[in-house]
Amino acid sequence: MTDDPDRPLALITGASRGIGAAVARTLADDHDLLLGGRDPQALVALAGELPSATPWPVDLTDDAAVAQAVRGLDRLDVLVHCAGVGLLGTVAETPAATWRHQFEVNVVAVAELTRLLLPALRAARGRVVLLNSGAGHAARAGWASYAASKFALRAFADALRAEEGGNGVRVTSVHPGRTDTDMQREVVRQESGEYRPERYLRVESVAAAVALAVRASADAEVVEVVVRPATA
Repeated sequence: MTDDPDRPLALITGASRGIGAAVARTLADDHDLLLGGRDPQALVALAGELPSATPWPVDLTDDAAVAQAVRGLDRLDVLVHCAGVGLLGTVAETPAATWRHQFEVNVVAVAELTRLLLPALRAARGRVVLLNSGAGHAARAGWASYAASKFALRAFADALRAEEGGNGVRVTSVHPGRTDTDMQREVVRQESGEYRPERYLRVESVAAAVALAVRASADAEVVEVVVRPATA
């Protein structure tokens, strides 16, 4: 991190790769960064590119570890939730364990980290940005548990906005369409399709949507951003 006490501080989960890493690179010029993730080596490598960044390795499904990791964070300007999993399958194919894991990562871990950081966010009148999905608006066949977790994440964002707006905390849901990430490659593999990167959003394009919400003027709250791949 820099030594400038006036620089805003942003915590980005899922920062070891994909959209999270792109968000970190996009915010690095004007924010100090905490890079959240479960891969310490990847976080250290990214922090080596970004002098304003510090690795923040933690398993977000480990409640005790998360509680320990947030100690001492008494002011936080930006919280960006990029961590998540995408497990596909029809209702007939999806066991209870998959539903539980998907909700644990995509919803419960987000809610708990946010809860623990609310005092710090209130102190800074901060912004919370939640990376959702097009599946947070419409569920497709074979996407039941994933889409349900993203609908729940959107409901969480709406409730948080209603509860914390009076405390100055602004909340944004970002709903990207299909994006060129490792997760997307796995989704296409599960669907037995051909992977063609040009069909998908670049991670930098999604990061720009996050930055739009983060850098909005003090009188503005960006409630929702929907980003889709452009059609040729």
